[in-house]
Amino acid sequence: MKRISIDEYFLKIALVVAERSTCVRHHVGAVAVRDKHILATGYNGAASGLKDCLELGCLRDQNGIASGTHHEICRAIHAEQNVIIQSSLHGVSLSGATVYCTHTPCIICAKMLVNSKIKRFVSFSHYSEDSFVELFKEAGIEVDILDKPSDSITFLS
Repeated sequence: MKRISIDEYFLKIALVVAERSTCVRHHVGAVAVRDKHILATGYNGAASGLKDCLELGCLRDQNGIASGTHHEICRAIHAEQNVIIQSSLHGVSLSGATVYCTHTPCIICAKMLVNSKIKRFVSFSHYSEDSFVELFKEAGIEVDILDKPSDSITFLS
């Protein structure tokens, strides 16, 4: 049996985190990691304690808004934003961290990740825009787009 790589391990965790999403369009999960230890996780969904799209329906669908546009018309906070917020709430710096995410970031999340001083971003799926690429390059953030990890979990009983 072959052991999975550390990147595949954390991408699989991001997939599980995404299962908590309350967005009806995309389930996105993010995991911030430093020295092989999870610092914080985040998924996309409505602000804590507020009604979400599962209850109220999607504002973006109701208004015919295309993916990647008009981010302000949405109940959800993005997974990358939530991973930053969660780390902040718990007093954990993301400086030098790697963020594993099920999708590449929108430009707003990319700017926030740059200011969080992450060093690496790893994903397997592309968001509807690629404007983060030049920003991350300028900021010196390494980007790795890998194959989607297997959906199966392998373990010995």
